[in-house]
Amino acid sequence: MELTIVMPCLNEANTLEICISKALSFMKKHAVDGEVLIADNGSTDGSQAIAKNAGARVVDVKEKGYGSALMGGITSAQGTYIIMGDSDDSYDFENLMPFVEKLREGNDLVMGNRFKGGVKPGAMPFLHKYLGNPVLSFLGRLFFDIPVGDFHCGLRGFRKEAAERMDLRTTGMEFASEMIVKAALHKMKIAEVPTTLSPDGRGRPPHLRTWRDGWRHLRFLLMYSPKWLFLLPGFLLILIGTGLMSLLISGPVEIGKVKLDVHTMLYASGMVIVGFQSLVFFTFSKMFAYSSGLYPEDQRIMTFVNWFNLEKGLITALVLLLGGLALAIHTINLWNQAGFGDLQPEVMLRKVIPATLLLVLGVQMLFYSFFFSILQIKRKH
Repeated sequence: MELTIVMPCLNEANTLEICISKALSFMKKHAVDGEVLIADNGSTDGSQAIAKNAGARVVDVKEKGYGSALMGGITSAQGTYIIMGDSDDSYDFENLMPFVEKLREGNDLVMGNRFKGGVKPGAMPFLHKYLGNPVLSFLGRLFFDIPVGDFHCGLRGFRKEAAERMDLRTTGMEFASEMIVKAALHKMKIAEVPTTLSPDGRGRPPHLRTWRDGWRHLRFLLMYSPKWLFLLPGFLLILIGTGLMSLLISGPVEIGKVKLDVHTMLYASGMVIVGFQSLVFFTFSKMFAYSSGLYPEDQRIMTFVNWFNLEKGLITALVLLLGGLALAIHTINLWNQAGFGDLQPEVMLRKVIPATLLLVLGVQMLFYSFFFSILQIKRKH
């Protein structure tokens, strides 16, 4: 069998039959050997019987959620290719040939683009059309370098073998984002075709919740992109923090009417500490993702992981601690010369802040090295 058209279903009695009819009509018209599979997620309105009478195969999926229903349908699909689409009569199941042609050309994932194909009046809420979809699609392209203009189009085709390699896991609405992200991380071939979106034909509110599901998609994109969540912010904080400290180490700096002094230096040291912690979280999140199979290994990161070990980390920590300790002893000596009395804060803090920073970074590096080694042992095991 070449094609399985999978439709998730939860009480879609009003529109299910027309969707199945359109899908079957498409396959008959274009002589595509295929089936329509309804992944029912616990309907109580008779959708299962409607689907069977209309000529579809029904699979019951007990675990609730949009992603769960689709994963159940994908697992049960018999086709080499799968096209998924909502059963609310908003997608054009009679015009699926562009998806099939792109799949036949060897693409692993073929996305529909509703903004290129056309969004009919009333088909997409204002916030979704002009804020949610454009912003999340832009972030998806930025984070993962994906040539997809409509990240959340529910009509998409893919090879069943490719879906199995993606190892999809999310059970909710973020399933749509996970599929694209996993395809990009696995270096799969992704194509895009125009498609249209019509108003929901069910006559009831959709299952989608604008702010809740939008946040879930954004959260997913951030969690699957530690580069943008941890690495780049960490480097930026360290760069700004060290730059400010270098600028102020010898004395205050005036920029117009603004005077930067030790108070700014203290904040800058905090930026360096937070930046270092962010880089640590980047490394940990990458190692966890690899060991748990969330996404494939990045050779550049693995080169660092294989190079770095406990001994190198301890040596780095020791250098930082000795540097901080030397500065601390110097400040104590200056205090001794003053008879352990009052000191000039503006002068002393220029030595105390770097000393404290080096000591804190040294201790953090010590702990980081041990925990990093623990993760390596677990991963090898």
